[in-house]
Amino acid sequence: MAQHRRLLAPLRLGLAALRWRPLGWGRGLSTPAAPGTRLDLRGIFPPLTTPFTAQGEVDHSQLEENLHRFATVPFRGFVVQGSSGEWPYLTPQERLAVVSCVRQAVPKDKLLLAGSGCESTQGTVAMTVGMAEAGADAALVITPCYYRGAMTSAALIHHYSQVADASPIPVVLYSVPANTGLELPLEAVLTLSQHPNIVGLKDSGGDITRLGLIVHKTRTEAFQVLVGSAGFLLAGYAIGACGGVCVLANVLGAQLCQLERLCQEGRWQEAQALQLRLIEPNVAVTRKFGIPAVKQAMEWLGYHGGPCRAPLRPLSEAQLEELHRDFSINGWL
Repeated sequence: MAQHRRLLAPLRLGLAALRWRPLGWGRGLSTPAAPGTRLDLRGIFPPLTTPFTAQGEVDHSQLEENLHRFATVPFRGFVVQGSSGEWPYLTPQERLAVVSCVRQAVPKDKLLLAGSGCESTQGTVAMTVGMAEAGADAALVITPCYYRGAMTSAALIHHYSQVADASPIPVVLYSVPANTGLELPLEAVLTLSQHPNIVGLKDSGGDITRLGLIVHKTRTEAFQVLVGSAGFLLAGYAIGACGGVCVLANVLGAQLCQLERLCQEGRWQEAQALQLRLIEPNVAVTRKFGIPAVKQAMEWLGYHGGPCRAPLRPLSEAQLEELHRDFSINGWL
């Protein structure tokens, strides 16, 4: 525990200077979840974007206004500092402050999953403890990837096990090969699913066969699989996924929650029709144009999107026209 406090000291100094104080600050660290204790991850989670001012500073007031609007959508909770939150461009202090701000702005019955991944195991442990103190209910831990050639199954199992052993909150594995160039190996997922403090996986790879196999092989572990994209949400529900963390939920959150409800009720034809209308907008805000497109679409739908942090650039006029077409031809604009 002394080591954890020593690792966290620089992060705490930054957080203490901010006006948002995390709920339960100073209460001391809890112990990891006991075996058999599992968060219920069923539902839709938007991975929140981070609003910035014209000067490039984090705009907490606009973030709070977005959350106020999201209160009308039946989300299970929120992911903070996921890929669409531009977390690699934020300082550790900014990352913690954003999580604290969100925690204070949303009801306690909404789960808060906070991205705490860093390249080193030591850094990830420190950030995970910090996210817990800032009010996160679970840590979403991306695969370390800078030395991806050395990230064998054994290395990743050791990394995640060390993080989960030290974490005061449950851990959710996060595989996003489009950003990391590294897919969390199936054998690593199956081994880690047995850890009492690892409760699930967010998989953004889009391989439905792989997802189905993970669901099948981990049923006895009560391991939960979250689909990482709205483009294959219907397919994910069909093979037993429990929910989705979908960037498109920042824009069309009510529609994704409707798709979830249709699947739960077995209304598969209606679900299919809705899913098909979501594919092109989802492609536009993910692999085609990315975060600048998410933020632009948010502006069109009445949310605060705003600029990205450099080196991300705004969309060109041609890209804006194509993005608008992808939404409008499917009836969303």
